[in-house]
Amino acid sequence: MEEDARKFLIRIVRSITAALLFLLSNMTFGIFFGWLFFEGSPTIGNFIFYAWLLLTLILLLWYLKKIWSVDDLNPDEMQDNFS
Repeated sequence: MEEDARKFLIRIVRSITAALLFLLSNMTFGIFFGWLFFEGSPTIGNFIFYAWLLLTLILLLWYLKKIWSVDDLNPDEMQDNFS
């Protein structure tokens, strides 16, 4: 397999894995502990869950941006850019 194709597939797998981990963990804990839904009025658990959800969403987006913003230049081209 070509190196460029391998790097691209690794990016895809890492992105899907991170997104699924985010979704499964937050939805599982939100539903399991009952913090996802409001029953009457919001509780402190709801606020903590949604703050955690927002924080992990920001971290997920940062991670995805980090993965996809890396330039795959050849080492020779990289030397030309840094000189």
